[in-house]
Amino acid sequence: MELNRIVRKNILALEPYSSARGEFEGYASIYLDANESPFNNPYNRYPDPLQRELKMRISELKGVDVENIFLGVGSDECIDLAFRVFCEPRKDNVVAIAPTYGMYKVCADINDVEYRPVMLDEHFKPDFSRLLAAVDDNTKVIWICSPNNPTGNAFDREKLSDLCHRFEGIVIIDEAYVDFSDKGSMLEFLDRLPNLIVLQTFSKAMASASVRLGMAFASKEIVDLYNKVKYPYNINMLTQQYALSLLSKDGQIRSDAELLVGNRKSLSNELAKLKCVEKVFPSDANFLLVRVDDADRMYKYLLGEGIVVRNRNRVTDCEGCLRFTVGTEEENDMLINGLKKYENLYY
Repeated sequence: MELNRIVRKNILALEPYSSARGEFEGYASIYLDANESPFNNPYNRYPDPLQRELKMRISELKGVDVENIFLGVGSDECIDLAFRVFCEPRKDNVVAIAPTYGMYKVCADINDVEYRPVMLDEHFKPDFSRLLAAVDDNTKVIWICSPNNPTGNAFDREKLSDLCHRFEGIVIIDEAYVDFSDKGSMLEFLDRLPNLIVLQTFSKAMASASVRLGMAFASKEIVDLYNKVKYPYNINMLTQQYALSLLSKDGQIRSDAELLVGNRKSLSNELAKLKCVEKVFPSDANFLLVRVDDADRMYKYLLGEGIVVRNRNRVTDCEGCLRFTVGTEEENDMLINGLKKYENLYY
């Protein structure tokens, strides 16, 4: 892959902002370089712009070198940066599976980049030949969410690897829900695929959605480009401190993810028993896509019971579907009881 051919010319020529904390390494006792207040230590100081201590801990847990890690303000920053680094507005395009996570298209629209959706098959699986058929000389990125949102299923890693080999642009695999899947991560392919970017997040299995911390794993060259374009201090000190503390509880994080997988199986079984449920789709995520008798009516009824779910009725190929996040055992029981009351009312 010729990376320079894919990157926007103005980004290649960009002279990035030189942050005060990035101009030296090592110990210092007096900081008179950044026009910071000398009071209220340590919050008076700008945070490490490259989050080195946090990346070292992530490197240990993920088995990925520090130089291959980028941290963003949620995965949304990592998504947006892909458009800003690789896609020339009003000229380039991206290809994505559909249905999928809506933020890819939102970022494409914001950056004025053509977005080309390619529908999944009747089993919610991608046809990689059709994906590649949608590519032309101006296609810079292919977006794949696996496990996919809202369908919940993960895709074959060997086929994803083959897609990377066959496409001469960037392939981004969004693994926000990978911790709930037994299909494995694409991280182990990173060394062999220079055009691969893998996204993960602190929002799902790490139960820290409000913290807004996302991870992008890629070649050093791509990570350097992301660092070149990002805002200098995108990850604040409080977030870095929190994440370091959280990662010391890795065993608990994995245990909680396993518990949710068990709850997912139980919830799926209970939903399948209901007359108002037509189909529960297989899931590798922490949610279930469910086709029901009347999605709009059921959504409004559950809302009246104080239960908020996601209505996917107007998403192409998800007509008649609601998406249920897997909660605690008690929360799942409340959902099932609410649906039984719905059945008593309408059946």
